[in-house]
Amino acid sequence: MMTIDFFSYSWRQGQEKLQSLYSKTKQAQYWGVVFAPYAWLFLFFLVPFILIVKISFSSAQIGIPPFSSIFEWSSDHLLKMQFNFTNYVSLLEDSFYREAFISSLKIAGSSTFFCLILGYMMAYGISRANEKWRTILLLLVVLPFWTSFLIRVYAWMSLLSTQGLINGLLLKIGFISAPLQLLDNSYAVSLGIIYCYLPFMILPIYSTLEKLDPVYTEAAFDLGCTPWRVFWKITVPLSMSGIIAGCVLVFIPAIGEFVIPEILGGPDTLMIGRALWWEFFNNRDWPLACALAVAIVLIFVAPIMYFQKKQIQAMEEL
Repeated sequence: MMTIDFFSYSWRQGQEKLQSLYSKTKQAQYWGVVFAPYAWLFLFFLVPFILIVKISFSSAQIGIPPFSSIFEWSSDHLLKMQFNFTNYVSLLEDSFYREAFISSLKIAGSSTFFCLILGYMMAYGISRANEKWRTILLLLVVLPFWTSFLIRVYAWMSLLSTQGLINGLLLKIGFISAPLQLLDNSYAVSLGIIYCYLPFMILPIYSTLEKLDPVYTEAAFDLGCTPWRVFWKITVPLSMSGIIAGCVLVFIPAIGEFVIPEILGGPDTLMIGRALWWEFFNNRDWPLACALAVAIVLIFVAPIMYFQKKQIQAMEEL
């Protein structure tokens, strides 16, 4: 009798130890999964951004690196910190940077809007297509990523030039008598941004549309709603999370775009990305360039991320 009780107690104790070990392992895996992305953001976003903020408060000088340190040891072994706010004052006083901010906002905003219109139509069509065609259509959406970004932009340069395919076709059919200036303007930059970033709008919208329960639309039709009213009152609100994600994915990189304005925009097209390039590599004024980068984050990226967070919280409460 004592032997049976002993084995029963040992078995129960072993089960408890295994259960405790399993719980600790699951908890360790959970914290590992949670910690990994935060560690990545800390190492590759927060630390570099802190360095950029530090450089933005320094002064430009001739040398390597081309900026002074804000920390200095005095003769009496005291650490002095000297913050130079001239770089931020220059951003406010110089009209060049104000025009660059306004131009970037216009081009990125208009490009995001047209990406939303085109992307929503394409995502809606793919989500309503036959299942055997969806994979092929999604593959066609991501197919341009298999080619270098730079090559795709240069392809648009050859298409839009005065000797390019578009002007040649219009001249051949007699639609125009002289080549059009399709290149070296803000319209060409917007076209390049729309083409390059359109998949970033399509994919998140498609992801939300594909998960929509058709019961909602069927119930609206049963209640007498027209297809257009069902689309605006049911489909669009339920896919708002995908719309917000797509707009953020397009607008934020478009604000700081450099390659497309440099190739398609010409010398008269001014954007923040080109201003950063000029300050870093032409003027060698790293502190001013870093101040400009910090201003971009504070003016454009931070409010958008805050708005997106509020939208996600509001949708979770519904």
